[in-house]
Amino acid sequence: MTAIVPCGRFAPSPTGLLHPGSLLAAFGSWLLARHHGGLWRLRIEDVDPPRTVPGAAQSQLQALAAFGLVHDGPVLWQSARGEAYQAALDVLLASDQAFICHCSRSELAASGGIHHRCVARQPRPDPAVRFRVPPGSVVHFDDGLRGPQQQDVHAEVGDFVLRRADGCWAYQLAVVVDDAAQGVTEVVRGADLLDSTARQILLQQALGLAVPRYWHLPLLLDAPGHKLSKSLASLPVDSTRPVPVLRALWQLLGQAPAALDGADDRDALLHTAQRAFDPVRLPRTDILLPAGALSAPMLQNPPSPTWFPDSIP
Repeated sequence: MTAIVPCGRFAPSPTGLLHPGSLLAAFGSWLLARHHGGLWRLRIEDVDPPRTVPGAAQSQLQALAAFGLVHDGPVLWQSARGEAYQAALDVLLASDQAFICHCSRSELAASGGIHHRCVARQPRPDPAVRFRVPPGSVVHFDDGLRGPQQQDVHAEVGDFVLRRADGCWAYQLAVVVDDAAQGVTEVVRGADLLDSTARQILLQQALGLAVPRYWHLPLLLDAPGHKLSKSLASLPVDSTRPVPVLRALWQLLGQAPAALDGADDRDALLHTAQRAFDPVRLPRTDILLPAGALSAPMLQNPPSPTWFPDSIP
């Protein structure tokens, strides 16, 4: 019997520059994959064209390369994966686990936006497709950092969207199909996506796909307690000096600073880090940063949110 190769991934959305919170998730997932002798995949989640910023994906790829976070295999672009998503949707529709829905947000407002039955007053020209979540759909899973988790998806979420009324593929379906396609066994990501996990497990079970292990890293919060990606979205990490940035992220991930002593260049640091990494030391709660904690060497000088290097094609 062939052993399953551990495989992690990083899957940014091209909605802006790579900020410290995203790089923390990338470094954490890279460390866990490499520490276990596994693969690390890269995916660009450009499935939502209205939110995609031109040039952002190439900027993110360049930043990851500058930090030495080399991925295995080709980059997977969700914008080119429509046929795979449609095939999965067809399976769910054929098995009556998905259905056409004409309900609008305003019509669902009376139920708190939770869909349990169709309340549309008239058909829409471009309906959405939802996943059917019957009563009793309680999902249990063990998070690698946060321990036992459960969610009653029927009560708390309801029937959720797989393809939007505007024709865009929903995140939940795309990520499940692509994690399976890339052989992902360990999903390491920010805690802001913890709430999506139960829905993704329901989809994996419905499609007969393996369920990966989930690890939800703490979020970086600024002094007022806001998620860093929101408050400092225009402040990209400084990729011109990767060593001090990686050292700072190493400590934010709860790792012993002394473990990297003597690693003075980027490649030496990464080689040492993947061997010294201890998952047990990963923090379990969000990280509240004091004012000024992410000044140099972590951040570039504040550019415009839509600024990108001239070298990007």
